[in-house]
Amino acid sequence: MAIKTFNPTSPGRRNYALMVSPELSQAGPQKNLLAPLSKSGGRNNNGRVTARHIGGGHKRKYRIIDFKRDKQDIPAKVSSIEYDPNRSANIALITYADGAKSYILSPLGVKVGDNVIAGDNVDVKVGNCMPMGNMPMGSIIHNVEMKIGKGAQLVRSAGVSAQLMAKEGDYVLIKLPSGEVRKFHKLCRACFGQLGNVEYDSQKMGKAGRNRWKGNRPKVRGVAMNPHDHPMGGGEGKSSGGRHPCSPWGMPSKGFKTRKKKDSDKYIVTKRS
Repeated sequence: MAIKTFNPTSPGRRNYALMVSPELSQAGPQKNLLAPLSKSGGRNNNGRVTARHIGGGHKRKYRIIDFKRDKQDIPAKVSSIEYDPNRSANIALITYADGAKSYILSPLGVKVGDNVIAGDNVDVKVGNCMPMGNMPMGSIIHNVEMKIGKGAQLVRSAGVSAQLMAKEGDYVLIKLPSGEVRKFHKLCRACFGQLGNVEYDSQKMGKAGRNRWKGNRPKVRGVAMNPHDHPMGGGEGKSSGGRHPCSPWGMPSKGFKTRKKKDSDKYIVTKRS
């Protein structure tokens, strides 16, 4: 895995940096693990835009990922490492001993032919999955469950990992990539290792069109608009807004806390800020 740059044969090539991953499979994805993925354009069920700057983009199919890893004590072999257009991390196709196949997130260091397994007491090996209460202290983990049996919800992006810091009764303390330390039930599951594709953030789009392929539409600055389009618009000449940064509806957008209190806040030991 390396970052490849190009000769400046065009403006788009001049600032283009591509990640080359020779370990990725060149064959197509597993057909029975695909699902249709429709585009919303950022619109809700009433047809109104509720998420701006979304639209277009290349057609893609959803890869059904096994976030639960609930096939216990059945060894599986990694058949291929594949690209997934729906996430930053790569995915691994695994084939169980009974012939079943599934996709999992591909950890750093896992290669084709390696064996992985999920269970209550398995080896401390990258790619294996087990309850966090049974893991040794200081373990580097990813694919972390928040509710028992629901499937992983945290630590799923390229290159990220969390660390098991302590055990307290029925709970374990996990330090998340944001710096937040949070309590999880000891029966919640996670996978060993750091997620792969660590150089994902080192890529450069090179041109605006590449962002359009991803489904990202242009974003216009508020200060470049007219007063009836944005609170920071208007002014003689170029202005800096004349007020604190805000959304088109007047909500402050820098430093203003918008997170609502949740019942799960009681599990936060140390906040990320």
